[in-house]
Amino acid sequence: MEPTEQGERETDGQRQDTVAPDDAGAPDAEAPHAATGTGTGTDVDSGTGTGTGAAATTARPGRRLRRARRVVLAVVLVVLLPLLVAEAALRVNYLGDPGEGTYTRERDAIWLGHAWVDGRKKDADIEALARRLKGTGIRDLYVHAGPLEHDGTLPESLYPRASRLVGAVHRELPGIRVQAWLGDVLATETPDGMRLERAGTRAAVLGSTRQILDAGFDGVHFDLEPLHSGDRHYLTLLDALHRETRARGVPLSVAAHQIDPLPGFHSFWGTVAGHPKWWSQAFFGQVARRVDQIAVMSYDTMQPLQGTYGGYVAQQTALALEATPPSTDLLMGLPFYHENRFGHWAHAETVSAAVRGVRLGLSRTDRDRARFGVALYVDFAATEEDWAAYREGWVPDPGSL
Repeated sequence: MEPTEQGERETDGQRQDTVAPDDAGAPDAEAPHAATGTGTGTDVDSGTGTGTGAAATTARPGRRLRRARRVVLAVVLVVLLPLLVAEAALRVNYLGDPGEGTYTRERDAIWLGHAWVDGRKKDADIEALARRLKGTGIRDLYVHAGPLEHDGTLPESLYPRASRLVGAVHRELPGIRVQAWLGDVLATETPDGMRLERAGTRAAVLGSTRQILDAGFDGVHFDLEPLHSGDRHYLTLLDALHRETRARGVPLSVAAHQIDPLPGFHSFWGTVAGHPKWWSQAFFGQVARRVDQIAVMSYDTMQPLQGTYGGYVAQQTALALEATPPSTDLLMGLPFYHENRFGHWAHAETVSAAVRGVRLGLSRTDRDRARFGVALYVDFAATEEDWAAYREGWVPDPGSL
């Protein structure tokens, strides 16, 4: 989830589908093409007979073609039918009305790009941000201060204006916490990247955490991807990090993968696609118990419609609520960006659909959960419509309640 400053996100390669040609040009298997006359003339093969031998010869390829088509149809049904059933179930999950009172608990967050700490953002930008956030439920800013090097170290040159930002936010937005957003690519699916299995790397990440907190940040937020479900080295790292942040009285926060929509789905997808993507609900709970705040990246879901996306978010919200202890802040991600690529369609993954899905999941699972909110990804790609949908759906006017 590493951002670029022009509002782009790293994307997968574009998949170009090809369409098979029509069968219009294929010979008609039912029509004889080697015999002439009425069946009483000369056969092409033998020179005599009725002409039925050529028809039988051409009928055999026709039967094989029909059998092949039936096999293809059966395979398509086997693959598509469960998918269609699952999509229909998600759409049903989007039905109904959210419960009363399922609005912001004033524990929301937003991811902010690197321009806030490298000098590109000025005092006027901070003042504009303060006006933007006034009256919302946002309490935490995840400000990109990395990325970490693959060995776990963090160059101080990456965040020269960090202390200035933190001071200005404290002045303009009292009560808002500024957390350092640190991330890196893990070497879980490619040869290059951070290797959490190395004790030296984990020790360096802990050192970088101390370094960034010494710079004045109010907490630290980690986003390490792709992180496979069950990674015990990650849990070991979180234990060490949490001891450090607890001793300093600041929050430890992490961005989390989505939870298996079906039990064991991450294993199936890892086998099929080589990228597990999801976490088991049990592993999600193990992570949530080791941190103060966990933010689900509930976007890039491959959902094609607003209704199925909203139903998926409702499901993810329920699964995350079940796994997260009441002592940990749980935040559900909202897509404040508009790319169109495989895995994310802007027309489907909308803020309004996500907010409604969050409220439905909260209503059905733990309506009164206090330590709950949403997290907005990401500031530099957001539109006025995104902000309006967040406010209208999640931060209602008190006079309208």
